[in-house]
Amino acid sequence: MEFRRIPGLPPYVFTIIDGLKLQARRDGKDIVDLGFGNPDIPSPPIAVEKLAEAAHNSRNHRYSSSRGIPKLREAIADRYAAQYGVKLDPVKNVIATIGAKEGFSHLMWVLLQAGDAALVPSPSYPIHIWGPYFAGADARQVTIGSSGADYVDAVMDAWEYGWPKPRVVVLCFPHNPTTTTVAKDDLQRLVDWARARDVVLVHDFAYADVWFDGVRPPSILECEGALDCAVELYSMTKSFSMAGWRMAFLLGNAEVVAALAKLKSYLDYGSFQPVQIAATVTLNEASEYPSEVNAIYEARRNALCDGLNRIGWEVERPKGTMFLWAPIPAQFRSEGSIAFATRLVRDCDVAVSPGIGFGPDGDGRVRFALIENEHRIGQAVRQIKRGLPGLG
Repeated sequence: MEFRRIPGLPPYVFTIIDGLKLQARRDGKDIVDLGFGNPDIPSPPIAVEKLAEAAHNSRNHRYSSSRGIPKLREAIADRYAAQYGVKLDPVKNVIATIGAKEGFSHLMWVLLQAGDAALVPSPSYPIHIWGPYFAGADARQVTIGSSGADYVDAVMDAWEYGWPKPRVVVLCFPHNPTTTTVAKDDLQRLVDWARARDVVLVHDFAYADVWFDGVRPPSILECEGALDCAVELYSMTKSFSMAGWRMAFLLGNAEVVAALAKLKSYLDYGSFQPVQIAATVTLNEASEYPSEVNAIYEARRNALCDGLNRIGWEVERPKGTMFLWAPIPAQFRSEGSIAFATRLVRDCDVAVSPGIGFGPDGDGRVRFALIENEHRIGQAVRQIKRGLPGLG
């Protein structure tokens, strides 16, 4: 049997480490898993309570709306007004999606077709590369650099010298996996540039509420003129620790939102309505929960970075996201990220994500996810010190 899209997909390299991790656990080893970015912090209690309450009402068992129920769209618009000073029309500028991945993938179907191109970060969260490919378009990878300003400059250069001219620019700040952040002034430069060239900016704002050291990441929708050319994906996954709920939003340019709504009307009826009701109440009544989640991640970041630096693995503290993008220590760098991540499982009982899983530019690094408590992170650091005696 012939498949049209699946043969083009490379092996998902993260499964290599997952397999090693599972086998080690079968062998009785205690693996500290800092690989998959799967939040371990509980969802807000009010979300769970409202989900159960709404699920007991049989009227909520029917099909819902693919755009998201009106109160939910109003709640996220209110959050943007409070957090960013951005005024959004819940009807024209907001649509609910079944997680950010679903929203992004279907958005690429709306914006791109065969012969089109998108500029995407490198290294990259995999769907940022494969979303355009699934739409039949080309994904041209642009090195993220050490700052958001670097990426903005590189995007402008790539567009200027590329052909056909890319129709879409994908960005993600704070960035997964590199944790790179961006200043509002640089986002404004990009918005001004995009408006003049009829380019659509797609900002994956998954880590909007995971930021450290007092520097809040800007929403692209804060920029003057952003509603003319930009859309943003906001997710409750990390902010409210609601990963399994699959609740996210596309916000911004009214034409793009309407186009996605039209496509989704053919594809789905939205999330289970009790999930939408619970998400609405959570946005309205647990608006400070992201601050509690963020404090936990910041403590874990400090424990991991301080611990690794103490044992001789030099790393910089990320300014955002729930990750650490760590350079492979010099004495092991030549073996590449898959072999090094394998070494960490085998010799240290610690699982991380190999950097090459985010593209060739990531092969000199591994990604730690802050998904274990500080005690377990301390245990991981001790195991790394024991298993990699050449450090320090």
